[in-house]
Amino acid sequence: MSTLSIGDIKNKYKDITSFGIMQYEEEMKALKDFIEEFSDDERSGVMSTTKSASKRLAALENELARVQKMTAYEKKYSGEYDFICGVDEVGRGPLAGPIVTAAVILPKDKIIPYLNDSKQVNEKRREELYDIIHEVAVSVAVGIRSERDIDDYGIGVMDSAAMKDAVLELDPKADMVLVDAFKIPGLDLPQVPIIKGDTLSVSIAAASIVAKVTRDRMMDEFAKLYPEYGFDSNKGYGSAKHIEAIKTLGPCPIHRRSFIKNFV
Repeated sequence: MSTLSIGDIKNKYKDITSFGIMQYEEEMKALKDFIEEFSDDERSGVMSTTKSASKRLAALENELARVQKMTAYEKKYSGEYDFICGVDEVGRGPLAGPIVTAAVILPKDKIIPYLNDSKQVNEKRREELYDIIHEVAVSVAVGIRSERDIDDYGIGVMDSAAMKDAVLELDPKADMVLVDAFKIPGLDLPQVPIIKGDTLSVSIAAASIVAKVTRDRMMDEFAKLYPEYGFDSNKGYGSAKHIEAIKTLGPCPIHRRSFIKNFV
């Protein structure tokens, strides 16, 4: 049995759990060492902490395996192409605000745990991943089309245009594109459309995170200009309170007129 107090052992475990997302190798080693060091300690408080450490280690191993599986498309084409980018969009369906797309080229030798479709990741984790993606990515770019563009040309056309913008803004440039669901018209690069790509490709998932955080931050700023519509919470989507505000107050400058015809 360890000579450390139960409180000291719990604090030691707490220190391990404070590792950052990209310190997963150090965390896994620390967890294994912790479990080995205290596995024979029969004090109930230590046993429960060791059990927690074992669960955390298993969860991290499972997460790394999941993300490794999401590199299958990138690995499939890595021998042929140097800079494979993933592309995704956020904001096809809202009643207000822009559509935002992102293109991301990730390094071939980096694993980023917790990458996933942005809708499957909570806000705090999305913000963490946004910073990590910008820190480790080979290249990141964003494409945006406003609510006026959407009204004038249609959401589908503007979605494709914003995606194309994002890809062409990358530096270094992409030489191959993985895109969620459909090919981007007018883009003269090899493309592979992947249904539910934001759950199957790390590059597309990274683009999904960047697009989501970028657009959410824009809507938070719009909320300061037009607080009556609750853009900080609904992000422009058609919540009951948002629709009621449109009916009561009428549209504000960032509403998509073509999307709110039934409410005004």
